Amino acid sequence: MTKAAKLLENTQLRQYVHDRLAGNVRRPDGTIVTGPTPAPWKGLNKPHRADRRWALAWSPEQIAQRLKIDFPDDESMRISHEAIYQSLFIEGRGALKRELVTCLRTGRALRRPRARSRNKPGGHVTADVVLSERPAEAADRAVPGHWEGDLIIGTGRSAIGTIVERSSRSTILVHLPRMEGWGEQPYVKNGPSLGGYGALAMNAALSASMTTLPEQLRKTLTWDRGKELSGHAQFSVETGTKMFFADPHSPWQRPTNENTNGLLRQYFPKGTDLSRWSAEDLEAIAHALNNRPRKVLEWKTPAEVFEEQLRSLHQPGVASTD
Repeated sequence: MTKAAKLLENTQLRQYVHDRLAGNVRRPDGTIVTGPTPAPWKGLNKPHRADRRWALAWSPEQIAQRLKIDFPDDESMRISHEAIYQSLFIEGRGALKRELVTCLRTGRALRRPRARSRNKPGGHVTADVVLSERPAEAADRAVPGHWEGDLIIGTGRSAIGTIVERSSRSTILVHLPRMEGWGEQPYVKNGPSLGGYGALAMNAALSASMTTLPEQLRKTLTWDRGKELSGHAQFSVETGTKMFFADPHSPWQRPTNENTNGLLRQYFPKGTDLSRWSAEDLEAIAHALNNRPRKVLEWKTPAEVFEEQLRSLHQPGVASTD
């Protein structure tokens, strides 16, 4: 029996793999979030710049490694990630339906790197907030509380803010709704930004998200040089979070956030309107992402690691660094 054929023989294993590839996205209280209604699958890879079904979407490698944690004493619940790929990519090879390919993050039948967007410099970045001034402890990921952030952009100047904690990879999505007057008046050059991520709106939304965290877990935030955070000084005053900016055209200086934005494009593809999703929808997607096991975390989930960090803050003898 081939490794891929094992899915045909083992019903429990097949259901486990299927549920983690295509399972429903749920809010923290367990209710299902339907997301967009995509076009019927026609046997092709993901459509170019169109909606895709929201799913749990664990990768084959995440599934294969998590099986060892969820079934430590059951050797029958083992399968390699390559066997899962073969079951998906080669018609008739395994028990998994071919259309589950669209639940993979890339939606492609071949695995290959994706191009990343480039950063843009901003004149609001002063010498005291450049990346070289960031505390050294933020670089080694040993100390929690250091975050990276950026925007993912949709059509019609819609956007979603993303902030990711460097050590746990825990993700928070920032809701950026349209401001009053959007679409009701002609565009004014150098006028107020009504798309939802002007400096004032961005400060307010980002501050609201960051202040939900314990003070010890919001030490620094590293951003690219977009003008949406030109009011970063006020943000730092309101949240106690020190702001730093990466160098121009240097996305590798925010690797955790860049990787996370790539994962989020599965749910929010380029060329789609991001303003239609509510804060509750974004919370559900963040919940799904934070509960997917990560190789870099030794197959723990970001939520599990973040909970460990929170518990450590309340342990006797643990001194605050503030």
